[in-house]
Amino acid sequence: MGFDMRQDRVTTLLGAVTLLALGTAVVLGLRAPLDVNQGSLVRLMFVHVPTAWLSYLAYGGTGLFGLLYLLTRQRRWDRLALSSAEIGVLFTLATIVGGMLWAKPTWGVYWVWDARLTTTALSLVVYGGYLLIRGLIDDPERRARVSAVIGLVGTLYVPINYMAVEWWRGVHQTQTLRLLGKPSFEAAPIYGWVLLVGTLAFTLLYVYLLRVRGILAAREEAREERELLEDLAPVEVARG
Repeated sequence: MGFDMRQDRVTTLLGAVTLLALGTAVVLGLRAPLDVNQGSLVRLMFVHVPTAWLSYLAYGGTGLFGLLYLLTRQRRWDRLALSSAEIGVLFTLATIVGGMLWAKPTWGVYWVWDARLTTTALSLVVYGGYLLIRGLIDDPERRARVSAVIGLVGTLYVPINYMAVEWWRGVHQTQTLRLLGKPSFEAAPIYGWVLLVGTLAFTLLYVYLLRVRGILAAREEAREERELLEDLAPVEVARG
């Protein structure tokens, strides 16, 4: 009997909580005061920063799930690694688009080859290659092993991209949310709270999307195995 997502109360509840958190973040973002210099453009930060965080989280998840697959050889970890990589690529694209919309009125151009932007673009090449290679390998076990290694190596992107604004001089601002030290929002402390709520909401969104995509990946894998057995059945009959 197939898995019926409509009967999955955990997914339904998680989706509802995620929607509530995202709605709260939107309301707070719209009610936040305008920036003295950027005006309403500052509200792009409330989307841009959480999407960037989600892409980090997703790429980190790809490496972690890949490592767990290598250690356990359980296919569910490979499915989650795939799901996380797809989510990461999606939200990296969202991060780039949001950044371009913010860059044009502030920098005067949509794109510059700044260290942060360049490494972000390169991540699309790395994880796009990850997804491409998965599609080129038919053997499930070999595909999972190769993908896990690529996912682990690709995870190096996260610290490099995060520290790019510190290691190389460029036009991009320094980290808005610092892992070391405290963020500074003296001019409008509400910005920090809005970003915190937005980041938590997008974290829930990642978990929700990962769960849903993982369920779909399990279905796809089951169908792939059924098709393989159906292809082998005539051969076994002929041998018999």
